[in-house]
Amino acid sequence: MTKHQQNKSQLQLIKDDFRNFLYLAWKHLALPDPTPIQYDIAEYLQSGPKRLIIQAFRGVGKSWITSAFVVWKLLCDPQLKFLVVSASKQRSDDFSTFTKRIIHEMPILQHLRAREDQRSSNVAFDVAPSRASHAPSVKSVGITGQIVGSRAHIIVADDVEVLSNALTQVMRDKLGEVVKEFDAVVMPKVGRIVYLGTPQVEESLYTNLQTRGYKCRIWPARMPESRLKTFYGTKLAPFISTLEKTVGQPTDPFRFDDLDLVEREASYGKSGFALQFMLDTSGEDDQRYPLKLRDLLVIPLNTEKSPGRVQWARDELMDLPAVGLAGDYFYKPFEVSTDYYEYTGAAMHIDPAGRGLDETGYVVTKILNGRIFVLAIGGLKGGYDKPTLRKLALIAQAHKVNVIEIEANFGDGMYTELFKPVLNQFHQCHVEEIKHSKQKEARIIDVLEPIMNQHRLIISLTEAERDYEENKEEPRRQLFYQMTRLTRDKGSLQYDDRIDVLAMGVNYWVEQMAADEAIAYNDRRVEELEENIKSFMNTAEVSHEDENVWVKV
Repeated sequence: MTKHQQNKSQLQLIKDDFRNFLYLAWKHLALPDPTPIQYDIAEYLQSGPKRLIIQAFRGVGKSWITSAFVVWKLLCDPQLKFLVVSASKQRSDDFSTFTKRIIHEMPILQHLRAREDQRSSNVAFDVAPSRASHAPSVKSVGITGQIVGSRAHIIVADDVEVLSNALTQVMRDKLGEVVKEFDAVVMPKVGRIVYLGTPQVEESLYTNLQTRGYKCRIWPARMPESRLKTFYGTKLAPFISTLEKTVGQPTDPFRFDDLDLVEREASYGKSGFALQFMLDTSGEDDQRYPLKLRDLLVIPLNTEKSPGRVQWARDELMDLPAVGLAGDYFYKPFEVSTDYYEYTGAAMHIDPAGRGLDETGYVVTKILNGRIFVLAIGGLKGGYDKPTLRKLALIAQAHKVNVIEIEANFGDGMYTELFKPVLNQFHQCHVEEIKHSKQKEARIIDVLEPIMNQHRLIISLTEAERDYEENKEEPRRQLFYQMTRLTRDKGSLQYDDRIDVLAMGVNYWVEQMAADEAIAYNDRRVEELEENIKSFMNTAEVSHEDENVWVKV
């Protein structure tokens, strides 16, 4: 066999099996050999159905593998057209730029480099053998960009779902409608649509797509337990089932070993890790997430007075972004009385920021007629710096709180001592520290669940709107996101500053109400005893002299 024939034979091997090309691409990029899971994803890309979803744990290299797949397909057929769509334009541009660089740098692909008379930008480029066409060989666009008018043989939807566009049901519905446009863009008969992603929410777009005829294949980061295997069903990659590993062991230790996964689980929180590394959108059952938006009352609140009666109802939806799980929304109250009364107590609670990305959480709660009102809640980026302490003092002043409780998790009392002189410049009230010993997640749920189930927690409409608007870019910071994703599992949330401080504020009034109830009970017992004595004395009293009467008044 001549050298030319040998090269031709090797090229044919590369064209016959994408995995061979993937190996060469990884060598060119100075990467370790593709892992078994990466080879399995590559095989599914090559031989999978026309409508497919690849759900693999974050960090496995889905986008890099698919970039190589686009190049390999152009090597096999330079007339193909690709459209790359991502949640952001930058993300899709990065995909196409990386694809173009592979073409320009790998010696085996030099004949594909665009000629001077062809498109050659990073966001839209041709390959040299392609014939003249309105559509470039590869084009990138954001999900909210100009998709209409494009044409492609293969559409690559790379992470079109992110938390910022899938947080509420309205957002999810909108995203679901936008991606329907792919069917108008893809070429008839021969066209393919490939979704790459990890679910961001339990009601993920990728779950809904499966009702539209898409086939999903899942590669989790750990060997799944029997419950998850049942949930995955036929979607679990057959390769995973063949691994001789026990439950919980890493499926791809070449990418992430056990220690790495443990660290990531601690960083993401259990619910985030379940979504993005285990691809678990089941939510298990309704009891796993006990705190529901539908149990809250959200109304405009006055800092001085509150309606005497607020009656809950699950009837008419509120026009307020709901970031809860499927079917969980805010509802308008059935009745809000027009008679207003002054609150009978006002308290502020502060959870000082620790290290890293923690925020200083704060909440102002007030009490009236056995209901707890949340007048202010949020998080501040600072910790014990003067500007942060001053902001907290001004909030206390604005709401005229009677007492401030600070969680003793910073310097064993140092935070309180730093805060007191700043507070005294603006507002005079009692300040004390509190400590917690119970597991945080269980403590929060045990405090909030009964109060919310009884519809005794009322949130300021202004604060609910502000919580959503100010944290659009970082939804996991939102109070109601934290509330609806909290489970009893330790470390279930990545951030829990707002829900934790809310529980502190609610618990203060729960304890006060319990104390008041005990005092009222004792007072009532004393009253009953006094009434009994008085009644007895009145009965024993006589109006005539009788030596046999044993007591005389």
